Amino acid sequence: MNYSENYKRWLESPIVDENTKAELRSIENDNSEIQERFYRDLEFGTGGLRGIIGAGSNRMNIYTVRRATQGLCEDIKNCGQAAIDAGVAIAYDCRHKSYEFALESAKVLAANGIKAYLFDELRPTPELSFAVRHLKCSRGIVITASHNPKEYNGYKAYGEDGGQLPPASSDYVISIIDKIDIFDGVKVIDEAEARAKGLIISIGEEIDKAYLENVLAQSVTTEPIKKLGDDFSVIYSPFHGTGNKPVRSILGMIGVKNLRIVKEQELPDPDFSTVKSPNPEEKAGFAYAIEMAKQQKADLIFATDPDSDRIGVIGLDPSGEFVTFTGNQIGVLLAEFILRSKKENGTLTDKGALIKTIVTTSMIYPIAKDYNVHVHDVLTGFKYIGELIKDFEDNDYYNEFILGFEESYGYLAGTYARDKDAVVAAMLIAEMAADYKTKGMTLYEGLVNLYEKYGYYLEGGKSVTLTGIDGVEKIKAIMEKFRTNPPKELAGLKVLRMWDVDEGIIKSFDGTADAKLDLPKSNVLRYELENNAWYAVRPSGTEPKIKFYFGVCENSYAKAEQKLAECIAEISKIL
Repeated sequence: MNYSENYKRWLESPIVDENTKAELRSIENDNSEIQERFYRDLEFGTGGLRGIIGAGSNRMNIYTVRRATQGLCEDIKNCGQAAIDAGVAIAYDCRHKSYEFALESAKVLAANGIKAYLFDELRPTPELSFAVRHLKCSRGIVITASHNPKEYNGYKAYGEDGGQLPPASSDYVISIIDKIDIFDGVKVIDEAEARAKGLIISIGEEIDKAYLENVLAQSVTTEPIKKLGDDFSVIYSPFHGTGNKPVRSILGMIGVKNLRIVKEQELPDPDFSTVKSPNPEEKAGFAYAIEMAKQQKADLIFATDPDSDRIGVIGLDPSGEFVTFTGNQIGVLLAEFILRSKKENGTLTDKGALIKTIVTTSMIYPIAKDYNVHVHDVLTGFKYIGELIKDFEDNDYYNEFILGFEESYGYLAGTYARDKDAVVAAMLIAEMAADYKTKGMTLYEGLVNLYEKYGYYLEGGKSVTLTGIDGVEKIKAIMEKFRTNPPKELAGLKVLRMWDVDEGIIKSFDGTADAKLDLPKSNVLRYELENNAWYAVRPSGTEPKIKFYFGVCENSYAKAEQKLAECIAEISKIL
């Protein structure tokens, strides 16, 4: 069926509601828009669905959500009666259509005889991960597009361990979904009937309490916060999302007294009207928080994204300018703080483990060596961190998971959840900031101390957006060029080795033997350069982008900045 036939089928289907049909009629004279909406089905990738909200097979709407959920139902049924009886937990954020998509998912589950535990209002993604484990569900669903623009929404599926579906499971679900007709192959039941039959069950406060207790258990030291009292000041913005209640609660539980909330960004707003993008990586979103800090100084300023799985931090540098900490910088600060605190209180073992992705900073290696703990690299995506935590437990070869983190502002301490958690990160960052303050230092000064000790590691990235059908082909061509004919050097640094993750091999360019790469297959290339530098390239799994990641190490921040800029500039020329 071509895109025009698919468009006509949606218009004529008795299943499709009149509002959707009206939207489709409004584009009847725009062939390129019809093609974009119907040339393919919205892809259920390794993390689930994510796309622009709207009518069409390549959009987020109740029909694409129902189809995905029907596929998940078939997967659950294939696992047996115990999986069916265990049910599915469902959470959602503040975005347009989030509650509607969550409810439609619950109705499809109920129609297939599977209990849906539906949260009574918006909740963070990590709490959904916790709820799956706490309720012993067979699966989980969260409706969110994380920090994407307001036009987007998404659907993420979780396994019984509380982690995002791993590639093997996700591939199986995809194979099921591909066989399901979007209209005729989906079962749906009325909400009232489902609730009457006990197939849709509301959950809320009891899960909140258990979740926060588990987050609190990851605290490493509250003494500095208690010692400072009102003299420790925090400014927090939830960016209109789900972090507002749990973050405030956990900060209160560890004794933070002087907490100020950015009122303009406190309440849910699906349009994210005070920010260009609800992304805590971007300094622009902190404008209101910075104004508050100028009026009354703060020791810590941070924000969480709409589904509260990512956290961003800003602080003052020596010149008095507010600067954004990168995800890598917060990751190494947190890792060193947790390791140091555990060593001081005698709880650090030689079986401790840190997990990072292959595009995350290399600065963690010398830090881990100092504390005699292990570092494990996994593919990009927090689901791989969750998978490795499960592997640790199943095989009992590490008895202390310490911290998992990725460059894209995601962190997890503890095993109560299997996805990144801005709530636990907020708690630990607050403890860390207070700890540094008792030593007479800001977070920025703490970072400089680490640089002076381990080297000035600096990371950066470049993304190229290539939309539409042509964009997909262009991304493939770029990946092929870097795979078959990569640059021999970058910014004067020789390329020593190339990790071809798809082929599972480390190819050597310095005369040493090639080696096997022990990672799952993925379309990722990583290059090791001289002087502990590196870069990597991969297509985005959720957006029409190709992403480049860079890391350098020099003996001063200025030199690291210059070398990083040179690396990015040379790749830009190639592109």
